[in-house]
Amino acid sequence: MKHPSYKPLAQAAISSGGCHVLSAHNPAAVRIDSPALEVMTDLAVIPVATIAPGDSLHKANQSMLLRGVRLLLVADDGGGLSGVVTTNDLLSEKPVLVAQARGVKRDELCVSDVMTAVGRMEVLHFSDVSKAEVGHIVATLKAAMRVHALVVEERDGKQVLRGIFSATQIARQLGVQIVTYEVARTFAEIEAAIAGV
Repeated sequence: MKHPSYKPLAQAAISSGGCHVLSAHNPAAVRIDSPALEVMTDLAVIPVATIAPGDSLHKANQSMLLRGVRLLLVADDGGGLSGVVTTNDLLSEKPVLVAQARGVKRDELCVSDVMTAVGRMEVLHFSDVSKAEVGHIVATLKAAMRVHALVVEERDGKQVLRGIFSATQIARQLGVQIVTYEVARTFAEIEAAIAGV
């Protein structure tokens, strides 16, 4: 197959009035009473970060680093959700304990060995989230002692994953600097920032 011959595009000087940088990728500052949807990663707009259950822990860690995320959705061949894997699942003592219990080396484990399986997960419904405020999400995450929450909705008779909440992202949008991934400390820092508002 012959490729077309491409010609270079015309180039021009920057406007004499200056050029401004768009801030669309920077999350907007929010308050505790802002709509919850302002802090949700909307998977209808942003591509989801996934990994296969049989992939290695090293591959999962590299994928997180490359994408700048701390959670990957574990999807089967048919696009169904099998579970989630977090940096904590990969970098804590969990893989070592699982490897010891099975009598294998840590390098022999795969994502499905350390992930949180879909059967052990709880989710939020988009219909509830769409009426909630940021404070409701913070309270929900804190009560569950989790730093992530998944949001689902019904489409064409099927449950689909619609969004993800991250305590780290919420803290960032509230203007709180999070220096640790420890759950209790994350919420203490968010609450301190809220108290100062």
